Amino acid sequence: MQTQPLETDVEITSALTVEELEQVKAKGFKTVICNCKPGESAEFTGEDAYRRKAADIGLQWVHIPVTPGDYSQADISAFAEALQQLPRPILAFCRTGKRATHLWAYAKRQTEQCDLAELFDAAKAAGFDLEEHRQGLEDQQT
Repeated sequence: MQTQPLETDVEITSALTVEELEQVKAKGFKTVICNCKPGESAEFTGEDAYRRKAADIGLQWVHIPVTPGDYSQADISAFAEALQQLPRPILAFCRTGKRATHLWAYAKRQTEQCDLAELFDAAKAAGFDLEEHRQGLEDQQT
């Protein structure tokens, strides 16, 4: 499991298995945000086993399933709420880490009106390009 930082105490990764939640805990993360939709891959058939494992080992678990590129205001608000209210450090994941990165950027714009260049730089350093979401990020209001 490789993680990439987006900001202090917030990192992203690609698809996790239930068993890898032990590694997540060992690395010091306190919260996991999952953006996978049930059945989207062989690894993620649903969240039940993840939720149980997270509870068993003392991780906070949040499931915000989204379709790639299709982020509703409710999805963005739920991600923002998790960032603001749940214990850090936080690890967010989806199949590749792209959706988690996009939702993080939208959430940061919504709650903090972060500078676009700062968001773009952080996403690029993590291996993702936000350009296709530039207009949506510019339009994001607090």
